[in-house]
Amino acid sequence: MKKIILSLLCLFLTGSFFAQNLKNDLKSVEKKVIEWRRHFHQNPELSNREFNTAKTIAKHLKSLGIETQENVAKTGVVGILKGNKPGKVVALRADIDALPVTERNNLPFKSNKTSTYLGKDVGVMHACGHDTHIAILMGVAEVLSKNKDKIKGTVKFIFQPAEEGAPEGEEGGAELMVKEGVLKNPDVDAIFGLHISSGFDVNTISYKAGGIMAASQAFKIKVKGKQSHGSRPWTSIDPILISAKIIDALQTIVSREIDLTNEGAVITVGKIESGVRSNIIPESAEMIGTIRTLDYGMQKQINDRMKEMVPAIAKAYRAEATIEIETGYPITFNNVDLTSKVLPTLQKVAGVKNVKEIKAITGAEDFSFFQKEVPGFYFFLGGKTVGNDNPYPHHTPDFSIDESGMQLGVTSMTQLTLDFLNN
Repeated sequence: MKKIILSLLCLFLTGSFFAQNLKNDLKSVEKKVIEWRRHFHQNPELSNREFNTAKTIAKHLKSLGIETQENVAKTGVVGILKGNKPGKVVALRADIDALPVTERNNLPFKSNKTSTYLGKDVGVMHACGHDTHIAILMGVAEVLSKNKDKIKGTVKFIFQPAEEGAPEGEEGGAELMVKEGVLKNPDVDAIFGLHISSGFDVNTISYKAGGIMAASQAFKIKVKGKQSHGSRPWTSIDPILISAKIIDALQTIVSREIDLTNEGAVITVGKIESGVRSNIIPESAEMIGTIRTLDYGMQKQINDRMKEMVPAIAKAYRAEATIEIETGYPITFNNVDLTSKVLPTLQKVAGVKNVKEIKAITGAEDFSFFQKEVPGFYFFLGGKTVGNDNPYPHHTPDFSIDESGMQLGVTSMTQLTLDFLNN
């Protein structure tokens, strides 16, 4: 009996000692994480062009003694940390690309970088928080590398390029990483990812089991009519008018044909281009847009109806029209069993009242490609300053986050890793 009591006491003391060491390591990296975030924010790079970002990440991983793979899916970086004991493999992912947005605020580390996007000179900005994701995962790597003797299994750190989409004519992002085998050798058992949010209160975590973010598909519609003088519309077949009829009809698919008690859905036309002068009815028009769905049956129904409607409407007005719909991103789907297992960890690090279940979001994420291959869990990290009722949205020039929320990101990803591997 004495031996059993002594053994239990040793385990308790060892666990307490480890917990205190871990707490100290997490605290010591907080200032670095903020500094890294500011560096990346000031030096953003567009999708598949994250050359300097990747070099900085790789240099850090190598300094920690982590096995490092570079040029994965063009500019991605993967680190492999093996614990002192064999076990499962968990992957942690951070996206690293910025957006073609010109920053408009007074931050001392504001981006003044420019680049070329679709043939146009643009500003470049981390307008979606990927700079914080990089810094958080670098912090997690540092903490876990100091505690690898306590790790049972292996950790893969995946720094992914081109989450916002590869440049036209290129491959990229999570889909290319999966194709290149990033989840193999060693084979990943589960993957975790996070996204900071300017809309959720700082020091909170938001999650949902099942579909948390929508599948995303881009579509392109081309309408061919007949050109004529603007003063003689009866001699034309007006592609602009026909485009308006098509846009109007597409909205009836969601409002009148889809069972919205199942899941939400969105069809948006984001751009229409036609004509050159006020007094010329042009020959053609082109529009592009996006489809967002949270159910694959609904996605097929919408796709099928769009393909039926577009040419039929054009034909009714004596024109021709074609539609192309990309495969796009899958639904970001949190494995239900994995979600139930990790929830106690999140509640432990953030507090029960600060971990909130949310409804699905119609934004999209290519983290979903990883989740199609292995069980995955994706959650939102609060980045909104308390009391700020009107935060600037993501992908806008004024986007900003509260840096104090990043430490919860480091702590939660670290503890998720340890609990998944060791329990």
